[in-house]
Amino acid sequence: MLTTSLLARWCGGRWTRPAPPARRMVHDSREVEPGDLFIAIRGERLDGHEFVAAAAARGAVGAVVERAAVPRLDPAIPLLVVEDTRCALRDMAARYRARWRGRVIGVTGSVGKTMTKELVADVLATRGRTARSPGNRNNDLGLPLALLNAPADLQWGVFEVGISHPGEMDRLAAVLQPDWVVFTRIGPAHIEFFGSEAAIAAEKARLAAHLRPRGTVVAAADEPWLDVIRSTTRARIVTVALDGPADFVGRWTVTPEGLRLEVRGGAGFQLSCAVPVRGEPFARAALRAAAIAALAGVDPNAAASAMEQFRPLPMRGEERKVGGVRWVDDAYNANPLSVRAALRTFAEDPSPRKWVVLGGMHELGAAAPAAHREVGREVAKWSWAGIVVVGELAAGIAEGALEAGCPVARVHRCANAADAAELLAQQLQPGDAVLLKASRAERLESVIEEWTRRRRSGAGDG
Repeated sequence: MLTTSLLARWCGGRWTRPAPPARRMVHDSREVEPGDLFIAIRGERLDGHEFVAAAAARGAVGAVVERAAVPRLDPAIPLLVVEDTRCALRDMAARYRARWRGRVIGVTGSVGKTMTKELVADVLATRGRTARSPGNRNNDLGLPLALLNAPADLQWGVFEVGISHPGEMDRLAAVLQPDWVVFTRIGPAHIEFFGSEAAIAAEKARLAAHLRPRGTVVAAADEPWLDVIRSTTRARIVTVALDGPADFVGRWTVTPEGLRLEVRGGAGFQLSCAVPVRGEPFARAALRAAAIAALAGVDPNAAASAMEQFRPLPMRGEERKVGGVRWVDDAYNANPLSVRAALRTFAEDPSPRKWVVLGGMHELGAAAPAAHREVGREVAKWSWAGIVVVGELAAGIAEGALEAGCPVARVHRCANAADAAELLAQQLQPGDAVLLKASRAERLESVIEEWTRRRRSGAGDG
Protein backbone atom coordinates (compact mmCIF):
# COMPACT_ATOMS: atom_id res chain seq x y z
CA MET A 1 0.00 0.00 0.00
CA LEU A 2 1.24 3.49 -0.87
CA THR A 3 1.01 5.71 2.21
CA THR A 4 -0.46 8.94 0.93
CA SER A 5 1.31 11.13 3.48
CA LEU A 6 4.65 9.75 2.26
CA LEU A 7 3.70 10.37 -1.35
CA ALA A 8 2.95 14.00 -0.52
CA ARG A 9 6.29 14.39 1.25
CA TRP A 10 8.19 12.78 -1.62
CA CYS A 11 6.74 15.06 -4.29
CA GLY A 12 6.30 18.25 -2.25
CA GLY A 13 2.52 18.20 -2.71
CA ARG A 14 -0.40 18.95 -0.37
CA TRP A 15 -3.60 16.98 0.19
CA THR A 16 -6.89 18.86 0.16
CA ARG A 17 -8.06 16.42 2.84
CA PRO A 18 -6.74 13.15 4.26
CA ALA A 19 -6.75 10.15 1.96
CA PRO A 20 -6.48 6.45 2.82
CA PRO A 21 -3.48 4.38 1.65
CA ALA A 22 -3.58 3.53 -2.04
CA ARG A 23 -3.39 0.01 -3.44
CA ARG A 24 -1.60 1.21 -6.58
CA MET A 25 -1.27 4.26 -8.84
CA VAL A 26 -2.74 4.50 -12.36
CA HIS A 27 -2.91 7.22 -14.99
CA ASP A 28 -5.70 5.78 -17.17
CA SER A 29 -9.12 6.29 -15.59
CA ARG A 30 -10.43 3.22 -17.46
CA GLU A 31 -8.00 1.05 -15.47
CA VAL A 32 -8.97 2.41 -12.06
CA GLU A 33 -10.16 -0.14 -9.53
CA PRO A 34 -11.38 0.48 -5.97
CA GLY A 35 -8.48 1.54 -3.77
CA ASP A 36 -6.35 3.02 -6.57
CA LEU A 37 -4.79 6.49 -6.66
CA PHE A 38 -5.34 8.28 -9.97
CA ILE A 39 -2.70 10.64 -11.36
CA ALA A 40 -3.88 13.20 -13.90
CA ILE A 41 -1.37 13.63 -16.75
CA ARG A 42 -1.59 16.25 -19.46
CA GLY A 43 -0.92 14.69 -22.86
CA GLU A 44 -0.81 15.96 -26.42
CA ARG A 45 -4.39 14.89 -27.11
CA LEU A 46 -5.99 14.37 -23.71
CA ASP A 47 -5.78 16.02 -20.30
CA GLY A 48 -6.07 13.55 -17.43
CA HIS A 49 -7.70 16.22 -15.27
CA GLU A 50 -10.83 15.78 -17.38
CA PHE A 51 -11.13 12.22 -16.05
CA VAL A 52 -10.78 12.77 -12.31
CA ALA A 53 -14.54 12.41 -11.82
CA ALA A 54 -14.53 9.18 -13.84
CA ALA A 55 -11.70 7.84 -11.67
CA ALA A 56 -13.65 8.75 -8.53
CA ALA A 57 -16.71 6.95 -9.86
CA ARG A 58 -14.64 3.81 -10.36
CA GLY A 59 -13.46 3.81 -6.76
CA ALA A 60 -10.25 5.88 -6.71
CA VAL A 61 -9.25 6.89 -3.17
CA GLY A 62 -7.73 10.14 -4.45
CA ALA A 63 -6.13 11.92 -7.37
CA VAL A 64 -2.81 13.66 -7.99
CA VAL A 65 -3.54 16.90 -9.84
CA GLU A 66 -1.84 20.11 -10.89
CA ARG A 67 -2.49 23.29 -8.98
CA ALA A 68 -3.66 25.17 -12.08
CA ALA A 69 -6.45 22.64 -12.66
CA VAL A 70 -7.89 22.58 -9.13
CA PRO A 71 -10.50 25.38 -9.59
CA ARG A 72 -12.30 23.43 -12.30
CA LEU A 73 -12.30 20.07 -10.49
CA ASP A 74 -15.15 18.65 -8.43
CA PRO A 75 -13.42 17.52 -5.23
CA ALA A 76 -15.42 14.31 -4.85
CA ILE A 77 -12.22 12.62 -3.67
CA PRO A 78 -9.11 13.91 -1.86
CA LEU A 79 -6.67 15.68 -4.18
CA LEU A 80 -2.89 15.72 -3.90
CA VAL A 81 -2.04 19.09 -5.37
CA VAL A 82 1.36 19.53 -7.12
CA GLU A 83 2.83 21.94 -9.64
CA ASP A 84 3.55 19.34 -12.36
CA THR A 85 2.18 15.80 -12.20
CA ARG A 86 4.85 14.32 -14.47
CA CYS A 87 7.62 15.68 -12.26
CA ALA A 88 5.74 14.57 -9.14
CA LEU A 89 5.40 11.07 -10.56
CA ARG A 90 9.15 10.81 -11.16
CA ASP A 91 9.94 12.19 -7.70
CA MET A 92 7.61 9.76 -5.95
CA ALA A 93 8.94 6.78 -7.90
CA ALA A 94 12.58 7.68 -7.26
CA ARG A 95 12.05 8.11 -3.52
CA TYR A 96 10.09 4.86 -3.30
CA ARG A 97 12.70 2.95 -5.26
CA ALA A 98 15.50 4.33 -3.03
CA ARG A 99 13.94 2.48 -0.06
CA TRP A 100 14.30 -0.95 -1.68
CA ARG A 101 16.89 -3.46 -0.56
CA GLY A 102 16.34 -5.75 -3.53
CA ARG A 103 18.46 -5.59 -6.67
CA VAL A 104 17.09 -3.67 -9.65
CA ILE A 105 17.92 -4.53 -13.27
CA GLY A 106 17.26 -2.09 -16.11
CA VAL A 107 16.81 -3.45 -19.64
CA THR A 108 17.28 -1.12 -22.60
CA GLY A 109 18.10 -1.26 -26.30
CA SER A 110 16.32 -0.90 -29.63
CA VAL A 111 14.99 -4.44 -30.20
CA GLY A 112 14.26 -7.36 -27.91
CA LYS A 113 13.76 -5.35 -24.71
CA THR A 114 10.44 -6.88 -23.72
CA MET A 115 11.41 -10.49 -24.47
CA THR A 116 14.69 -10.03 -22.60
CA LYS A 117 12.95 -8.39 -19.63
CA GLU A 118 10.44 -11.22 -19.43
CA LEU A 119 13.09 -13.95 -19.64
CA VAL A 120 15.33 -12.26 -17.06
CA ALA A 121 12.38 -11.85 -14.68
CA ASP A 122 11.26 -15.45 -15.22
CA VAL A 123 14.75 -16.70 -14.40
CA LEU A 124 15.12 -14.54 -11.29
CA ALA A 125 11.65 -15.49 -10.06
CA THR A 126 13.05 -18.98 -9.42
CA ARG A 127 15.35 -17.42 -6.83
CA GLY A 128 13.12 -14.93 -5.02
CA ARG A 129 10.24 -12.46 -5.14
CA THR A 130 10.52 -10.66 -8.46
CA ALA A 131 8.71 -7.62 -9.90
CA ARG A 132 8.76 -6.59 -13.54
CA SER A 133 7.44 -3.91 -15.87
CA PRO A 134 3.94 -4.86 -17.05
CA GLY A 135 4.02 -5.39 -20.81
CA ASN A 136 6.30 -2.81 -22.36
CA ARG A 137 5.45 0.12 -20.08
CA ASN A 138 8.88 1.64 -20.26
CA ASN A 139 8.57 5.39 -20.88
CA ASP A 140 8.39 8.47 -18.66
CA LEU A 141 4.96 7.35 -17.42
CA GLY A 142 5.19 3.58 -17.62
CA LEU A 143 8.51 3.19 -15.81
CA PRO A 144 7.75 5.28 -12.68
CA LEU A 145 4.28 3.74 -12.43
CA ALA A 146 5.80 0.25 -12.67
CA LEU A 147 8.16 1.14 -9.83
CA LEU A 148 5.46 2.64 -7.63
CA ASN A 149 3.26 -0.42 -8.12
CA ALA A 150 6.02 -2.92 -7.30
CA PRO A 151 6.28 -4.42 -3.78
CA ALA A 152 8.87 -2.73 -1.59
CA ASP A 153 10.11 -6.06 -0.25
CA LEU A 154 11.09 -7.44 -3.67
CA GLN A 155 14.34 -9.33 -4.04
CA TRP A 156 14.63 -8.60 -7.75
CA GLY A 157 13.12 -5.93 -9.94
CA VAL A 158 13.39 -6.09 -13.73
CA PHE A 159 12.29 -2.94 -15.54
CA GLU A 160 12.31 -2.07 -19.22
CA VAL A 161 13.59 1.41 -20.10
CA GLY A 162 12.59 2.93 -23.44
CA ILE A 163 13.41 6.31 -24.90
CA SER A 164 12.39 8.10 -28.10
CA HIS A 165 13.95 11.58 -27.71
CA PRO A 166 17.35 12.96 -26.67
CA GLY A 167 17.70 13.65 -22.96
CA GLU A 168 15.09 11.15 -21.80
CA MET A 169 17.46 8.47 -20.56
CA ASP A 170 19.08 10.55 -17.82
CA ARG A 171 15.65 11.38 -16.36
CA LEU A 172 14.48 7.77 -16.43
CA ALA A 173 17.78 6.37 -15.16
CA ALA A 174 17.75 8.78 -12.21
CA VAL A 175 14.36 7.32 -11.25
CA LEU A 176 15.37 3.67 -11.77
CA GLN A 177 18.79 3.82 -10.06
CA PRO A 178 19.77 0.41 -11.49
CA ASP A 179 22.11 -2.07 -9.84
CA TRP A 180 22.59 -3.97 -13.07
CA VAL A 181 21.90 -2.98 -16.69
CA VAL A 182 21.20 -5.31 -19.61
CA PHE A 183 21.65 -3.89 -23.12
CA THR A 184 19.84 -5.48 -26.05
CA ARG A 185 20.69 -4.78 -29.69
CA ILE A 186 20.91 -1.04 -30.43
CA GLY A 187 19.80 0.20 -33.85
CA PRO A 188 17.90 2.92 -35.76
CA ALA A 189 14.64 2.92 -33.78
CA HIS A 190 13.29 6.50 -33.31
CA ILE A 191 16.11 7.79 -35.53
CA GLU A 192 13.79 10.60 -36.64
CA PHE A 193 14.50 12.34 -33.33
CA PHE A 194 18.21 11.51 -33.02
CA GLY A 195 19.64 11.96 -36.50
CA SER A 196 22.05 9.03 -36.33
CA GLU A 197 22.43 5.55 -34.91
CA ALA A 198 25.50 6.74 -33.00
CA ALA A 199 23.38 9.32 -31.20
CA ILE A 200 20.86 6.61 -30.28
CA ALA A 201 23.64 4.41 -28.90
CA ALA A 202 25.05 7.29 -26.85
CA GLU A 203 21.61 8.01 -25.36
CA LYS A 204 20.88 4.35 -24.56
CA ALA A 205 24.33 3.97 -22.95
CA ARG A 206 23.47 6.71 -20.45
CA LEU A 207 21.56 4.11 -18.42
CA ALA A 208 24.91 2.57 -17.43
CA ALA A 209 26.15 5.98 -16.25
CA HIS A 210 23.55 5.85 -13.45
CA LEU A 211 24.53 2.46 -12.06
CA ARG A 212 24.73 2.17 -8.30
CA PRO A 213 28.10 1.30 -6.71
CA ARG A 214 29.40 -2.16 -7.66
CA GLY A 215 27.07 -2.18 -10.63
CA THR A 216 27.26 -4.59 -13.56
CA VAL A 217 26.50 -4.29 -17.27
CA VAL A 218 25.51 -7.20 -19.53
CA ALA A 219 26.04 -6.46 -23.24
CA ALA A 220 26.78 -8.36 -26.45
CA ALA A 221 30.32 -8.63 -27.73
CA ASP A 222 29.09 -9.55 -31.24
CA GLU A 223 26.77 -6.56 -31.71
CA PRO A 224 27.54 -2.90 -32.49
CA TRP A 225 28.14 -0.13 -29.95
CA LEU A 226 29.83 -2.07 -27.15
CA ASP A 227 32.61 0.54 -27.27
CA VAL A 228 30.08 3.31 -26.63
CA ILE A 229 28.70 1.44 -23.63
CA ARG A 230 32.22 0.89 -22.27
CA SER A 231 33.00 4.59 -22.58
CA THR A 232 29.98 5.52 -20.46
CA THR A 233 30.73 3.53 -17.31
CA ARG A 234 33.51 2.14 -15.14
CA ALA A 235 31.28 -0.66 -13.97
CA ARG A 236 32.06 -4.31 -14.63
CA ILE A 237 30.94 -5.34 -18.12
CA VAL A 238 29.93 -8.96 -18.69
CA THR A 239 29.80 -9.89 -22.37
CA VAL A 240 27.64 -12.40 -24.22
CA ALA A 241 27.85 -13.64 -27.81
CA LEU A 242 26.39 -16.13 -30.25
CA ASP A 243 29.27 -15.51 -32.64
CA GLY A 244 32.76 -15.10 -31.20
CA PRO A 245 34.47 -14.94 -27.79
CA ALA A 246 32.66 -13.57 -24.73
CA ASP A 247 32.15 -14.23 -21.03
CA PHE A 248 29.01 -16.20 -21.89
CA VAL A 249 28.75 -17.93 -25.26
CA GLY A 250 25.60 -19.45 -26.73
CA ARG A 251 25.47 -22.22 -29.32
CA TRP A 252 22.64 -23.97 -31.14
CA THR A 253 22.59 -27.75 -30.93
CA VAL A 254 20.29 -30.16 -32.77
CA THR A 255 19.08 -33.16 -30.78
CA PRO A 256 16.54 -35.90 -31.60
CA GLU A 257 14.08 -33.97 -29.43
CA GLY A 258 14.62 -30.69 -31.31
CA LEU A 259 16.65 -27.51 -31.15
CA ARG A 260 18.47 -26.57 -27.94
CA LEU A 261 20.41 -23.55 -26.78
CA GLU A 262 23.64 -24.31 -24.93
CA VAL A 263 25.24 -21.54 -22.85
CA ARG A 264 28.67 -21.73 -21.26
CA GLY A 265 30.33 -19.16 -19.07
CA GLY A 266 32.89 -18.52 -16.39
CA ALA A 267 33.25 -20.57 -13.21
CA GLY A 268 31.95 -23.63 -15.03
CA PHE A 269 28.45 -22.26 -15.70
CA GLN A 270 26.53 -24.43 -18.17
CA LEU A 271 22.90 -24.16 -19.22
CA SER A 272 20.95 -26.17 -21.78
CA CYS A 273 17.35 -25.40 -22.67
CA ALA A 274 14.89 -26.49 -25.32
CA VAL A 275 13.99 -23.59 -27.58
CA PRO A 276 10.27 -22.69 -27.17
CA VAL A 277 10.31 -19.83 -29.72
CA ARG A 278 11.91 -19.97 -33.15
CA GLY A 279 14.67 -17.65 -34.21
CA GLU A 280 17.75 -15.75 -33.17
CA PRO A 281 15.89 -13.04 -31.18
CA PHE A 282 14.89 -15.62 -28.57
CA ALA A 283 18.43 -17.03 -28.47
CA ARG A 284 19.94 -13.62 -27.83
CA ALA A 285 17.39 -12.75 -25.15
CA ALA A 286 17.87 -16.15 -23.48
CA LEU A 287 21.65 -15.75 -23.59
CA ARG A 288 21.40 -12.48 -21.69
CA ALA A 289 19.02 -14.07 -19.20
CA ALA A 290 21.49 -16.92 -18.72
CA ALA A 291 24.23 -14.42 -17.89
CA ILE A 292 21.99 -12.78 -15.31
CA ALA A 293 21.16 -16.21 -13.89
CA ALA A 294 24.86 -16.91 -13.41
CA LEU A 295 25.50 -13.52 -11.80
CA ALA A 296 22.52 -13.98 -9.46
CA GLY A 297 23.44 -17.49 -8.43
CA VAL A 298 20.37 -19.07 -10.03
CA ASP A 299 20.58 -22.83 -10.52
CA PRO A 300 21.15 -23.44 -14.28
CA ASN A 301 18.52 -26.18 -14.40
CA ALA A 302 15.93 -23.91 -12.78
CA ALA A 303 16.83 -21.13 -15.23
CA ALA A 304 16.56 -23.51 -18.19
CA SER A 305 13.15 -24.71 -17.02
CA ALA A 306 11.92 -21.11 -16.74
CA MET A 307 13.14 -20.33 -20.26
CA GLU A 308 11.46 -23.39 -21.73
CA GLN A 309 8.11 -22.19 -20.40
CA PHE A 310 8.44 -18.75 -22.02
CA ARG A 311 5.61 -17.59 -24.29
CA PRO A 312 5.59 -14.28 -26.21
CA LEU A 313 3.40 -11.43 -25.00
CA PRO A 314 0.44 -10.42 -27.18
CA MET A 315 1.39 -9.00 -30.60
CA ARG A 316 5.08 -9.80 -30.04
CA GLY A 317 5.41 -12.96 -32.07
CA GLU A 318 2.22 -14.38 -30.57
CA GLU A 319 0.84 -17.30 -32.60
CA ARG A 320 -2.85 -17.86 -33.27
CA LYS A 321 -4.56 -20.49 -35.39
CA VAL A 322 -7.81 -19.49 -37.07
CA GLY A 323 -9.59 -21.46 -39.75
CA GLY A 324 -6.59 -23.70 -40.34
CA VAL A 325 -4.29 -20.72 -40.90
CA ARG A 326 -1.52 -19.97 -38.41
CA TRP A 327 -0.99 -16.26 -37.75
CA VAL A 328 2.21 -14.88 -36.23
CA ASP A 329 1.15 -11.55 -34.77
CA ASP A 330 4.27 -9.40 -34.36
CA ALA A 331 2.48 -6.12 -34.99
CA TYR A 332 3.23 -4.30 -31.76
CA ASN A 333 6.30 -2.47 -33.03
CA ALA A 334 8.71 -2.35 -35.95
CA ASN A 335 12.01 -0.85 -37.02
CA PRO A 336 14.48 -2.04 -39.67
CA LEU A 337 16.31 -4.30 -37.22
CA SER A 338 13.23 -5.97 -35.80
CA VAL A 339 11.61 -6.47 -39.22
CA ARG A 340 14.72 -8.20 -40.58
CA ALA A 341 14.88 -10.42 -37.49
CA ALA A 342 11.18 -11.32 -37.84
CA LEU A 343 11.63 -12.18 -41.53
CA ARG A 344 14.65 -14.40 -40.84
CA THR A 345 12.77 -16.22 -38.10
CA PHE A 346 9.62 -16.65 -40.16
CA ALA A 347 11.62 -17.95 -43.11
CA GLU A 348 12.53 -20.96 -40.93
CA ASP A 349 8.85 -21.78 -40.38
CA PRO A 350 8.05 -25.26 -41.74
CA SER A 351 4.67 -24.26 -43.22
CA PRO A 352 4.50 -25.07 -46.95
CA ARG A 353 3.10 -21.64 -47.85
CA LYS A 354 4.14 -18.52 -45.96
CA TRP A 355 2.75 -15.02 -46.39
CA VAL A 356 4.26 -11.82 -45.01
CA VAL A 357 2.05 -8.79 -44.32
CA LEU A 358 4.12 -5.68 -43.69
CA GLY A 359 3.05 -2.19 -42.66
CA GLY A 360 4.98 1.02 -42.16
CA MET A 361 7.85 1.61 -39.74
CA HIS A 362 7.34 4.89 -37.89
CA GLU A 363 9.72 7.49 -36.40
CA LEU A 364 12.43 7.02 -39.04
CA GLY A 365 12.30 10.61 -40.29
CA ALA A 366 14.22 11.35 -43.48
CA ALA A 367 15.60 7.80 -43.45
CA ALA A 368 12.12 6.28 -43.91
CA PRO A 369 12.04 5.92 -47.74
CA ALA A 370 15.46 4.26 -47.91
CA ALA A 371 14.75 2.08 -44.87
CA HIS A 372 11.51 0.74 -46.32
CA ARG A 373 13.13 0.00 -49.70
CA GLU A 374 15.97 -1.81 -47.93
CA VAL A 375 13.46 -3.96 -46.03
CA GLY A 376 11.84 -4.72 -49.39
CA ARG A 377 15.16 -5.92 -50.78
CA GLU A 378 15.57 -8.04 -47.65
CA VAL A 379 12.14 -9.65 -47.95
CA ALA A 380 12.90 -10.60 -51.56
CA LYS A 381 15.64 -12.97 -50.37
CA TRP A 382 13.07 -15.66 -49.60
CA SER A 383 10.39 -17.34 -51.66
CA TRP A 384 7.09 -16.39 -50.05
CA ALA A 385 3.62 -17.38 -51.19
CA GLY A 386 2.91 -13.68 -51.16
CA ILE A 387 4.14 -10.33 -49.85
CA VAL A 388 1.35 -7.97 -48.78
CA VAL A 389 2.36 -4.36 -48.22
CA VAL A 390 -0.17 -2.25 -46.33
CA GLY A 391 -0.43 1.55 -46.33
CA GLU A 392 1.31 4.46 -47.96
CA LEU A 393 4.29 4.52 -45.62
CA ALA A 394 5.16 0.91 -46.47
CA ALA A 395 4.96 1.41 -50.25
CA GLY A 396 8.75 1.46 -50.44
CA ILE A 397 8.83 -2.16 -49.25
CA ALA A 398 7.02 -3.24 -52.41
CA GLU A 399 9.34 -1.12 -54.55
CA GLY A 400 12.42 -2.59 -52.92
CA ALA A 401 11.16 -6.15 -53.32
CA LEU A 402 10.48 -5.62 -57.02
CA GLU A 403 13.87 -3.99 -57.54
CA ALA A 404 15.48 -7.06 -55.96
CA GLY A 405 13.78 -9.34 -58.48
CA CYS A 406 10.73 -10.52 -56.56
CA PRO A 407 8.03 -11.70 -59.04
CA VAL A 408 5.38 -9.05 -59.60
CA ALA A 409 2.58 -11.56 -59.08
CA ARG A 410 3.73 -12.20 -55.52
CA VAL A 411 3.78 -8.55 -54.41
CA HIS A 412 0.42 -7.13 -53.37
CA ARG A 413 -0.17 -3.50 -52.39
CA CYS A 414 -3.12 -2.71 -50.13
CA ALA A 415 -4.30 0.69 -48.98
CA ASN A 416 -5.31 -0.47 -45.51
CA ALA A 417 -5.84 -3.46 -43.24
CA ALA A 418 -9.36 -4.07 -44.54
CA ASP A 419 -8.08 -4.37 -48.11
CA ALA A 420 -5.33 -6.73 -46.95
CA ALA A 421 -7.90 -8.91 -45.19
CA GLU A 422 -10.04 -9.03 -48.35
CA LEU A 423 -7.03 -10.08 -50.44
CA LEU A 424 -6.07 -12.78 -47.93
CA ALA A 425 -9.66 -14.03 -47.79
CA GLN A 426 -9.28 -14.85 -51.47
CA GLN A 427 -5.78 -16.33 -51.24
CA LEU A 428 -5.18 -18.17 -47.95
CA GLN A 429 -5.49 -21.93 -47.69
CA PRO A 430 -5.58 -24.22 -44.65
CA GLY A 431 -2.02 -24.93 -43.59
CA ASP A 432 -0.74 -21.48 -44.60
CA ALA A 433 1.18 -19.28 -42.18
CA VAL A 434 1.01 -15.46 -42.07
CA LEU A 435 3.41 -13.00 -40.44
CA LEU A 436 2.11 -9.56 -39.46
CA LYS A 437 4.79 -6.91 -38.79
CA ALA A 438 4.45 -3.13 -38.52
CA SER A 439 4.70 -0.23 -36.12
CA ARG A 440 1.92 -0.05 -33.54
CA ALA A 441 0.29 2.99 -35.12
CA GLU A 442 -0.52 0.88 -38.21
CA ARG A 443 -2.90 -1.35 -36.19
CA LEU A 444 -1.98 -4.23 -38.47
CA GLU A 445 -3.34 -6.82 -36.03
CA SER A 446 -6.81 -5.83 -37.25
CA VAL A 447 -6.07 -7.82 -40.40
CA ILE A 448 -6.75 -11.00 -38.40
CA GLU A 449 -10.10 -9.74 -37.10
CA GLU A 450 -11.15 -8.49 -40.55
CA TRP A 451 -10.11 -11.75 -42.22
CA THR A 452 -11.96 -13.78 -39.60
CA ARG A 453 -15.10 -11.68 -40.04
CA ARG A 454 -15.01 -12.05 -43.82
CA ARG A 455 -14.40 -15.77 -43.56
CA ARG A 456 -17.38 -16.20 -41.24
CA SER A 457 -19.61 -14.17 -43.52
CA GLY A 458 -18.55 -16.29 -46.51
CA ALA A 459 -16.44 -13.68 -48.26
CA GLY A 460 -13.59 -15.25 -50.13
CA ASP A 461 -14.72 -18.86 -49.63
CA GLY A 462 -13.79 -21.23 -52.41
